[in-house]
Order: sequence, then C-alpha cells, then structure tokens
Amino acid sequence: MSGKICMVTGATSGIGEVTARTLAQMGATVIVVGRSPERGAATVERIKAATGNPSVEFMLADLSAQGQIRQLTQQFKSKHRPLDVLVNNAGGIFVRHRQSADGVEMTFALNHLGYFLLTSLLLDMLKASAPARIVNVASRAHQRVPGINFDDLQSRRGYNPMRAYGQSKLANLLFTYELARRLEGTGVTVNALHPGVVATDFWMAGFDGGWLAPLVRRLARLVAISPEEGAQTVIYLAASPAVEGVTGRYYVEEKESRSSAASHDREAAQRLWQMSEAMTASGQRFHPAAHLG
Repeated sequence: MSGKICMVTGATSGIGEVTARTLAQMGATVIVVGRSPERGAATVERIKAATGNPSVEFMLADLSAQGQIRQLTQQFKSKHRPLDVLVNNAGGIFVRHRQSADGVEMTFALNHLGYFLLTSLLLDMLKASAPARIVNVASRAHQRVPGINFDDLQSRRGYNPMRAYGQSKLANLLFTYELARRLEGTGVTVNALHPGVVATDFWMAGFDGGWLAPLVRRLARLVAISPEEGAQTVIYLAASPAVEGVTGRYYVEEKESRSSAASHDREAAQRLWQMSEAMTASGQRFHPAAHLG
C-alpha cells in the first residue's frame, strides 16, 4: 500500500480504527474521518505511534450532515492527489426516531446517504487513480427486511430501530451493486461486506445514555467478536491482491457470500439511486412530500 492514499470513515474507534491502523502499517497515507476533533487527534497519535507512519491525518465530518460531507471532500481535494481506497464504514443504530440536519431520518441519513454522497463526490478522484477501490461496510441485518419501503423511507409510520437499520444496510448493498454496474470499465471496483457482530461503541450511538446503554454494551460483548477480527474482511477488500479487479460482490469472513434476493433487485436499485440523488441535491433540505407523493 506504499504510495497509496486511503480514506476510512468512522475511523476513531472500532473496526474503522483497526482498518486505518493496518493500512498505515502497510505504508499507506491514511485519512481518518470522524466527528470528534478530540477523538480524531487521539486516534491519529495512536496510529502514528503504533505504526511509525507519519502520513496519518484526521479530517472532521459528521457524515449524517450533507454540508459537512461536502466540506470534507473539498478539504481533501485541496490537499491530496487522487484517492486510491475509500472505506465507507461510519454508521449507527438509533433507538428513537431522529432527523439529521437535512431533515432525513438519521439511520438512513448516516448509513446510506452518507455513503452515497461521499462516494459520489469522490468518484472523480478514484477514477483518476484507477485501479482504485471502494469498500462499503454493510451487514447481514439487510436480510431482515423484504425490500426498501419506498412509501416510508423516513420510517414515520411506527419507527422500529432494527427495521430502519436493516433497510439502511439493504440500501448499502443495492448501492454497491448499482455503482459496480455504473463503474464498469473505469478500473474502480466496489464491494460490500458483513463484518460480524463486533464489540464496539457502534451499539451506543443511538442510546443517548440511559439505563439501557450499559446493558446493551455488556450483552454485545458477550456475543461479539473483537474489532481486530471484525476489520479483517474490510482490510482484505481494501488491500488484498486476491480481489484486484473484483467488483459488485458481497463478502463475509473474507469469502464471497450471497446476499438476499431483495439486494439484487435492479429496479429497486435504480429507484433508490434516483431518490438518493434527490435527497442529496446540493443545498436543498429534504421534504418527503416533494419526493414520495
């Protein structure tokens, strides 16, 4: 990975940090993206100390906020040459219905639209450095939903956090497969993966404190794998020569796997793409009635 530039989102803890650290160990220049300046600075120092690689940098962005995603990409383009690897990892699950700064249900805003907009804005950089790679962290939770509910993308009709999360992860796969088709012949590959149930602060993102938070943390650690284990497939797709040129696939434990039938619905993928474009239109706050009828 020497000479390559890699951006990893959600990289101030968990599998994102492990991925960033490992890519730095391999010699890459690594951009750590997160929403806390303090945690970002601490993460960069940990990675530099552990790897001896000085080419590790923090860039600030809350990836549920489209304005911050645009600022992030402008900052990156002003400082760096073409991008070799983009790892879309930032995500969360939210117990209560919340809206992003753009008026979008938070789970969908962070887990799907964050991937969609950041990738779209960086595609020119990725194409310029082809062969380049995009890695989307998805989840087996996509199997829990029969399809995208286009009539209620905002989960306004009886919010269920696991259903909202499953839908966002299904969206990750529909996006991955549609993007792979659109990038055919460009030298840019895109693949998705399930990292496993990982013992990280991911599970705390949507609890806003309260008595449930420590209980969920303890339960997660009983059944979860370590961040180091969870990051292995991410690192494999980002760096392994074994998947050079491979695109439009879904991996579990470094092996290609079959995602749900709903994730292979091309009509749904194209409809989701069109709606995602509408929901990320520059400078426009999303109004459900304007797009959903």
